[in-house]
Amino acid sequence: MGFLSGSVTFERFRIEKDSSGSFGDEHLEILKQHRIGKSNASLHEQPSIGFTGGSHLLDTEFDREKNILGEAMHFGVRIDTCSIPGPIKRAWMQIELVGIMGDQLGSRPTKAQREEAKEAVDARCELEAQKGNYKRMAETSILWDADTETVFLGSASEKTNDSCIDLLERAFGLEFSRVSSGKLALEYAHEAGTNAELFAIEPTAFLPGESAQVTWWNGMTDNYDYLGNEFLLWLWWKWDTGPDTLLLADESEVSGMFARSLSLDCPQGEHGKESISSESPVALPEAGMAIRMGKLPRKAGLTLVRNGEQYDFNLQAETGILGSAKISHPGDSGTEMKDTGDRIESLRTMAETFDLLFELFCAKRIGKAWTAESKKLTQWLQSDATIRKRKTAA
Repeated sequence: MGFLSGSVTFERFRIEKDSSGSFGDEHLEILKQHRIGKSNASLHEQPSIGFTGGSHLLDTEFDREKNILGEAMHFGVRIDTCSIPGPIKRAWMQIELVGIMGDQLGSRPTKAQREEAKEAVDARCELEAQKGNYKRMAETSILWDADTETVFLGSASEKTNDSCIDLLERAFGLEFSRVSSGKLALEYAHEAGTNAELFAIEPTAFLPGESAQVTWWNGMTDNYDYLGNEFLLWLWWKWDTGPDTLLLADESEVSGMFARSLSLDCPQGEHGKESISSESPVALPEAGMAIRMGKLPRKAGLTLVRNGEQYDFNLQAETGILGSAKISHPGDSGTEMKDTGDRIESLRTMAETFDLLFELFCAKRIGKAWTAESKKLTQWLQSDATIRKRKTAA
């Protein structure tokens, strides 16, 4: 059921252009026209991609009650491939060469013989694909939310999500932008009127003598995804040196903590990577030592509580992908809401809570306030407290 039950991993795409109108029979008809299995293309030549009904892998039926849920539409995208293992194709190649070479067996096959064998193997691959052998089916859940003009894709694979977005663009005439950390920063700067300040920023060198190099950043002038790494470090500092409750722009409060897992990496590519699993990973001395060496968080488990709802997820810092996300009410023994409308609304507020928290960081990071803010953060990194407090906690 994808987004409608259980935990979910998702990446968001903002809808920049939508001429399809309100959800209705026209949308269902488009889903039917592009459902999986409609293409006659050979799976051996290229994957087949199409829509599914969203209930399960083989569901290809669409109707209002199942797929249109208020201001949202839930369905799936399935990608079918014929993936014949390399060792099997090599074995077929050897079998064909034996038959072609005959009494010349043992000598080196000519180019023409190898071409003939390759054609025979390709024909066999095509036959196997037609029979449905070696077929693989992978489904990605889709939640198209008209209320927030966002499409949620239930996958962390860039290749898979790009294929899903390409199908949505072709089928519905939509235009999208990926909601990464850099995209959120651009949206904040546009709303706050600080575009010039954003365009002028560069990665922060948090420790003296450290370069501002970030090896996983492509350095493009319009890419600010590295701010996701700085956001996690800033949040770590805020929660470590002050209260765990922060006031958001909408006057609501959010409390939180790092939980379950933490992955760090050296932005200069010198000191390697570190992964920590613990109930409170930032409380361990090795976590403090890692950031004192200049490593930055790239993925972290977070628990946030806002307006009576608790959100548990793993955040990929640059992409903004939320993994293994769970929604519950504190004190309800972790029981998840089962009502579809409530679940979709809670998914919206989970994304909104993260966005507001990132916006709080952007208000400090984009502008003159960052000079003083980063100085305090640097002092914290250089202090013994980053390790001493964790030894005490441990």
